[in-house]
Amino acid sequence: MAQSIRQIRHAAEQGDGVEQYRMGVRYAFGEGVPQDDRKAVKWLRLSAEQGHSEAQFWMGCMYCFGRGVPQDIKRAEKWWLLAAERSNAKAQYNLGLMHEYDKEGPEEIKKAAKWYRLAAEQGYVFAQFRLGQLYDFGRGVSKDAEEAMKWYHLAARQGNADARWKLGVIYDTGMGVPKDHVYAAKWLHLSAEQGHADAQHVLSDLYQAGRGVPQDDREAVKWLRLSAGQGNPNAQYSMGFMYEYGRGVPQDAEQAMKWFRLAAEQGDDVAQIVLARKYANGDGVQKDYCEAAKWLHLAAERGNAQAQYMLGDIYRTGKGVQQDAEQAVKWFRLSAEQGEASAQFFLGFIYQRGIGVSENEVEAYAWFNLAAAQGDPDAIEKQNALREQMSSEKIAEAQQRSSEIWNDIESKLQIGTSLYIGFSGN
Repeated sequence: MAQSIRQIRHAAEQGDGVEQYRMGVRYAFGEGVPQDDRKAVKWLRLSAEQGHSEAQFWMGCMYCFGRGVPQDIKRAEKWWLLAAERSNAKAQYNLGLMHEYDKEGPEEIKKAAKWYRLAAEQGYVFAQFRLGQLYDFGRGVSKDAEEAMKWYHLAARQGNADARWKLGVIYDTGMGVPKDHVYAAKWLHLSAEQGHADAQHVLSDLYQAGRGVPQDDREAVKWLRLSAGQGNPNAQYSMGFMYEYGRGVPQDAEQAMKWFRLAAEQGDDVAQIVLARKYANGDGVQKDYCEAAKWLHLAAERGNAQAQYMLGDIYRTGKGVQQDAEQAVKWFRLSAEQGEASAQFFLGFIYQRGIGVSENEVEAYAWFNLAAAQGDPDAIEKQNALREQMSSEKIAEAQQRSSEIWNDIESKLQIGTSLYIGFSGN
């Protein structure tokens, strides 16, 4: 190795661009020489200035990650552009990431699609997956399920775990393709065996339900445990469920609480609601309304409509928090505006009685109407009683208000850090 390094250095010192690149990479990664970012930059720059596309790509990486030079994204972009113009697929991919995540404006995602396509057409697997995603969601390109599937398949056949997981989900749910649970299980198995936490979780769902595979709770738990062990909060919640009901494992309330808590502490709003209910009811833990309120607050602040309704209710009753009509109205409204029927009923009740708000029969009727449309029996009763007291003009106004609220709900329902390759492991 020492003799080889001497030969490489000698050629590099003579101006050989390829050997300058090789010296730069060796210093960047400490291969055969002490790791030294500044020396890496010295040799990479000499090679890059001679037009070596790999050296240009790595110069971009040095500036992007601030290794051997001050971090400077604009200089990184300059070097990646030079490399990309020489058909360097990795540089094209990084430019795609830059336009997708780090630049603002409606045209940037189109530029991202351009760079991803150039890299994908050279067979660069990460670009193939990203391009598939753009077609899948119609970002920067016209939404096209067939084109998305083409790129997902190309990436999956090259062993990309994300693409294999995505294909598994698509075939399992029938998103734009006929459902095929067996084919879904094939792709999910391949991805799960590569350690993909989301694929492991979905594969567990298949085993629990017997979709495309024999129903097998123990096999489900095996994959769940692998996913949960990687910190996947959805899998941690599911592990809690399995222990709670003794599916694939012995029933164990303590283990169930452990997994629910792990998921909740990572921000899983469903697990947070489960913990809130357990503390409110004293289920496996000492009853503690304050602790229940704490977990409900966390879930509600994440936008969970059910948690917002429950939090509104505890502010209404004063269990675990100081009774506060204004806070009750706030959380009921947030929940109701997401379509939660129980919250819509209570918001109607609040407007009818003037609790924390000015009494308003039109607003009350509008919210009762929305809850009644979802089959809430209490709302139906209240709406019918209120109708008897209102004029036809007020009822028409309330119906109009109800339509406006529903249109707003429907519109809401429809609606970082970049992962540049280089030193990130891709």
